[in-house]
Amino acid sequence: MLLAYPFRVLVPRRAAPEAATSLAVALLLLAGAADLAPTPVVIALAAGAGATLAGLRLSRLATRRDTDPTPRAAGVLLDAAVVAAGLTAVVLPLADLGHTLAVLLGSVVVAALSVAGLCRLPGRTRPAAGRRLRWLVESTGPAVGLALAGWLLLPHDGRSAPVRLVAALTLGVLGMAALNALAGPRRRSGEALCRGGVLLTLGGLVLLATLPPAPGGRVALLAVPPLVFGMLLMAVGAADAADDPEPAEPVAAAWPRSVLPAAVLLLASGLHLGAGRVPDRTSVLLALAAVPPLVLRELLRAGDTSPSARRAAHRRATGSAVRHRRAAPARWLGTPEPPPATPERGSPGGREGAATGIGVGSTWSPDDNPGWSAFGRRPGVGSGTPGDRAALLDALAAIGDVPVPTGALLLVDLHGTDGLGPTAREDVLAEAVHRARAVIAPDDLVTGCTGTGFAVVTAAGPVLAYALGTRLLGALGPPYRLAGAMLRVQTSIGLAEVSGAGPADVLRQAELARRRAVQLGRDRVEWYDAFLEEQLVRRLDLERELPGAVARGELDLVYQPVVDLADGQPVGAEALLRWRSPVLGTVLPAELLPVAEDLDLVGELEWWVLDRACRQLSDWSVGVRELWMAVNVTTRELTTPDFVQRLAAVLAAYGVPPERLVVEVSEPRVAGDLPTVVARLAGLRSLGVRTALDDFRAEHASLAQLRRLPIDLLKVGPELVGARPDGQPPLIDVVVNVGERLGVEIVAEELESSTQVEGARRGGCRYGQGFALARPATAERVEAYFEEFPSASR
Repeated sequence: MLLAYPFRVLVPRRAAPEAATSLAVALLLLAGAADLAPTPVVIALAAGAGATLAGLRLSRLATRRDTDPTPRAAGVLLDAAVVAAGLTAVVLPLADLGHTLAVLLGSVVVAALSVAGLCRLPGRTRPAAGRRLRWLVESTGPAVGLALAGWLLLPHDGRSAPVRLVAALTLGVLGMAALNALAGPRRRSGEALCRGGVLLTLGGLVLLATLPPAPGGRVALLAVPPLVFGMLLMAVGAADAADDPEPAEPVAAAWPRSVLPAAVLLLASGLHLGAGRVPDRTSVLLALAAVPPLVLRELLRAGDTSPSARRAAHRRATGSAVRHRRAAPARWLGTPEPPPATPERGSPGGREGAATGIGVGSTWSPDDNPGWSAFGRRPGVGSGTPGDRAALLDALAAIGDVPVPTGALLLVDLHGTDGLGPTAREDVLAEAVHRARAVIAPDDLVTGCTGTGFAVVTAAGPVLAYALGTRLLGALGPPYRLAGAMLRVQTSIGLAEVSGAGPADVLRQAELARRRAVQLGRDRVEWYDAFLEEQLVRRLDLERELPGAVARGELDLVYQPVVDLADGQPVGAEALLRWRSPVLGTVLPAELLPVAEDLDLVGELEWWVLDRACRQLSDWSVGVRELWMAVNVTTRELTTPDFVQRLAAVLAAYGVPPERLVVEVSEPRVAGDLPTVVARLAGLRSLGVRTALDDFRAEHASLAQLRRLPIDLLKVGPELVGARPDGQPPLIDVVVNVGERLGVEIVAEELESSTQVEGARRGGCRYGQGFALARPATAERVEAYFEEFPSASR
């Protein structure tokens, strides 16, 4: 067991077969390259090994015990595709059809089965049409570059020029598509991994059909790596997508898609010229063909500051747009108030729609009504006078009309004046404008735009405009004297560049940036970029879809094992919430919970998690008797008066011993109501439930607070395990010593490397949790993981 533990840390148990197969394939390739084994034999053995392992993995997916048949159907189709790929590489070249034709026919079958399987894979989302077109334009140039590299590298003997050209173009398209899958926005999702594996497999088959198949033709060995590793990626990605499909990454890894094609082309050109060959006509034509897509890509990037097309794409993709409606005080506007916001889906009882004034399903334009503004946040706050607004738009238009436009719009919003009357609120705003004029340039324009804010138009460039925003924060921060009292306010500033975009677009961009400043905690300046708009649309979609998710059966739990670092044995698992939205894909708690808090849905979600976790714990009691289950709760729900009684009722309903449940609460949030948190945790321990403090930071205040909290487990992150920059010992030593004095066991979480695991074990942590030990998975997969440890407590 002690000898097996280091190997289990370095190579996770579930990945050991893939690692062994990869090593065997590498040895076969070395043998083939050294003429120790015939090339056809190496290809057959390597492809057979990869197809066998991938087929076994996918057959498990095809026969898993899920109620949802979709993953099983995907497993069946992808399993058939892998088998077809293996047979194509091993058997079909021996048929009477001829090597090339046999491999091409097999490739068609593999492509058809793979596409059908990918369409049924969980977690698959379809981007908006505009984004797909944008990606096509951005990928065409690198794809042509890869095709040119293929044309230069493919052997000239044995294949005609048209065949080589078709093969090179196909390899260029498949290669760039694989890069988009493995380095795109969803690069960490199982679906993207599986799709990349399919494309690599097809690329390997194309190479196999194109390269000379003669026994002495070692160049055909180049088809083995993409073929074998593509099949393995198909299996691994399909299993990950079925277990826990990850949501889209917010930003794609752009450098592989730009750097790798250029590096491959540079290498191919060097080898081609080094062999004494000169560029032929096809090479020149392919090089010229890459220029128009690159020019079009740069034009699209240059046009990013005018987001009209982007908004249209968002509306087509989401079926919604944002309408900002604000009621205006008569003496600011001189016009009737706009109609009240209509409650929308996603606003329980109309509360959210009325509270925020954000509707879904219609469009807004700054020219629709002078009294409807893109500014402000709360009802009762209106736009500035029509004259102010006209002056603002005129100033933006004047800056945008110059040959090389430069300048910026800053939208300033003051928070903390909601409880004031109209007169007092305007007094605060007047004082704020007076302070602003003291820090801006004489030529800058200050104009009113809402009852709680104003706008600044400056001709300064973006960097100087950001510095101006920082100065505005400093000037507006000190308290305001109001009727003998001092009023403190917070400030949010949104900044948008004026670089050729229309005034309405600049105004909208600045408002999006201001909203982002509010979301990130206020008292900050936020700069507009296109990603802000994506985040806003995403947020609105979340707010629309989350209400009713429990009733629609869209919530799910996955479980991440917790292991004893001394011997690697599992001791428990943590229940992790996943929202499997048919519209938004899988949403993780980090994105889900802030929206749930704003919609007052946290309690509903957390009690669903507690109920489902206890039910699963009851099911595991048949064979796994002493493993515990950890569940996260917020301090808001923990401090409700009846939390302990309700939890006791759930445990009794499923017959779960209280000591097998661990209730976790986040350390940064307990200070807000520490006495009540202490009382509830003590109540849980008196019930027999174990308690844990999550996200511990090891600061002085946290260590002092730790002595007051009745907890059994303390969870720390990997940042406490590693060495500190100043050369001091890791902070985990201090935490472990405090834990030993208090009788608290330490759990090191988020361990993602063998180095972190070893550091946590060496530092004295009792338990460990993280991807380096075991990934989150469905209940069935975790139960199978537990069964791999015969000495685990049962």
